[in-house]
Amino acid sequence: MLDTTELTAAVERLADRLRAAPQSRLQRGAAADGLALARDLAFRAQRLENPRTPPRTMPDAGLFAVADQLVVACNDLAEILRTAPAGSPPRREALRRELDEAVAAVRRTAATATL
Repeated sequence: MLDTTELTAAVERLADRLRAAPQSRLQRGAAADGLALARDLAFRAQRLENPRTPPRTMPDAGLFAVADQLVVACNDLAEILRTAPAGSPPRREALRRELDEAVAAVRRTAATATL
């Protein structure tokens, strides 16, 4: 069982920034950055949950929905990582790496997003 607090906290901070951003900033790329991250997190969750099924692409629900889409995708991934059976040491390491990569992706987006 992994502690996903760092991931969910980072996403909540970014989602709050997206919610507070003016429409002009969202249109200049912040919403696109947030949606790209949400899609990445959703892809990771789907791949872990059912690796044999092709992942579905999260739809673009509009500028003002991006923050919520990001939180939903993060919570899905966090739940899968928290509840995944750890199993063998290589499996535990793969789950840990997945969590670390997701946190890094959130940090990159937070640092480079046009907010």
